[in-house]
Amino acid sequence: MARKEEFKLSKEDLYKEVLKCGKSPIYFINNYVKIPHVLKGMLPFKMYKFQEKLVEDLISNRFNVVLKARQLGVSTIIAAYCAWMMLFYRDREILVIATKFKTAANLVKKVKSIVEYLPEYIRMANIKVDNAASFELDNGSKIQPSASTLDAGRSLSLSLLVIDEAAHVTGLEEIWAAIYPTLSTGGSCIMASTPAGVGNFFHKTYTEAENKVNDFNPICLPWDVHPERDREWFEKETKNMSQRDIAQELLCNFNMSGETVFDGKNIERIKKKLKDPVYKTGFDRNFWIWEEFKQGENYILSGDVSRGDGADYSVFHIFKLSTMEIVGEYQGKLTPDLFANLLFQVGKEYGNCMLVIENNTIGFAVLSKLEEMKYPNIFYSTKSTHEFIDSYQAENKSGVTAGFTVTLKTRPLIIAKMEEYIRNNLITIYSVRLTNEMNTFVWNNGRPEAMRSYNDDLIMACAIGCWVKDTVLTINQRDLEYKKAFLDCVTVKRTTLDTSMNRLDSRTREALREQQQTMNDFPWIFVK
Repeated sequence: MARKEEFKLSKEDLYKEVLKCGKSPIYFINNYVKIPHVLKGMLPFKMYKFQEKLVEDLISNRFNVVLKARQLGVSTIIAAYCAWMMLFYRDREILVIATKFKTAANLVKKVKSIVEYLPEYIRMANIKVDNAASFELDNGSKIQPSASTLDAGRSLSLSLLVIDEAAHVTGLEEIWAAIYPTLSTGGSCIMASTPAGVGNFFHKTYTEAENKVNDFNPICLPWDVHPERDREWFEKETKNMSQRDIAQELLCNFNMSGETVFDGKNIERIKKKLKDPVYKTGFDRNFWIWEEFKQGENYILSGDVSRGDGADYSVFHIFKLSTMEIVGEYQGKLTPDLFANLLFQVGKEYGNCMLVIENNTIGFAVLSKLEEMKYPNIFYSTKSTHEFIDSYQAENKSGVTAGFTVTLKTRPLIIAKMEEYIRNNLITIYSVRLTNEMNTFVWNNGRPEAMRSYNDDLIMACAIGCWVKDTVLTINQRDLEYKKAFLDCVTVKRTTLDTSMNRLDSRTREALREQQQTMNDFPWIFVK
């Protein structure tokens, strides 16, 4: 496998080549690394400028997080970098983690292939232990793959940790917490992936790196960093791809790449309208107000009460019904009695607007408190059908409960209604808190819910508000309009028909008397 050129070089020149390769992985890769071609066999790997920049980042930064498009040769670059480290440094230990053990093992095979096809004078160490999925060099350096399990690499002292397709690795946050101590002696990490929505550990790590919150160096490589790709190539490649696939495979777009309940494009549209509240009030300053009460406008307040375990929030939204703008929002961790007091005060402030509160376990306590305080406009519904009942009817009717009941039946309906409002641009959202929840509200085995360790309280409160506006209030308004139209069609005649005999002529009176006498004498004649 040795190159012919090596026999033309003097010992001094060979020594210089080894030194150049040891000092620069870029020189090593461009001059000595070979990669397989489907038709042409092993070919020299010549890097593009963006690939050389990637290698420079890997050298310069201990922790790197790479957001990449498909087919940019990133995994090959990482494999070549691993081979360089193993050859030119003694006792290096590298661990590769991926979604599956087989995927991680394939990257290790790339490293082995690179080492095997090197010229002998550049191959500073030879393979000493060659297992099916791992190998070790005679200089003490070794590399091995691992599946994405919590005990991955626990007992190792790692020089380099490679996490391939990190956005798709389940439980990566727990894996990182367990494996990070193994890097404490100076080890480094390369975390690379295409995006897979927001809220996962890869997304969190990358966005925090951009904001300089963590120690990772963010590297973004979308499709167009490749010099041989242009708009024509893009249009051809994406012809039969969905928007989600395009975002994931080529655009490096987190928001549009995941299985979020709300379409990424709609979330992006909402983000353009986000704005800071005019007021942040309340004792905890968590009541955000974008618009104060306006005379002549109608409002509803929809709320979701925390379960009481400290893991979620008590929240509410204030909707201006004429425009379906969310003009007020609260998110905090109040006790039930304090939350009830806040709802009472805010409801009064917004014209005694209807309060639609989810009646979960703690929700009943809040609603009971509001009833004790005699709030005049609480949402009531029947227990079986969840139909709205006016408060004056609810007092004397059985089977009626205060608040809105979220069940396995109603939950998908109200979420679908909110999605419809957002998709058709029928609702205006200004809140970054609500938008952040939408980013992490995903499909999980067919069920819409918040990603692990995230909340969906604001979404549920918003969904209830959309449902009540579109069903209860719209239907009631329609019924009122029908009744008004019916009453407008009803006319009352003030004239009466005079049937007294004295207004008839003599011949008519005589005919009527004869008919009456016949009916008296022969009644069966007139029976039908």
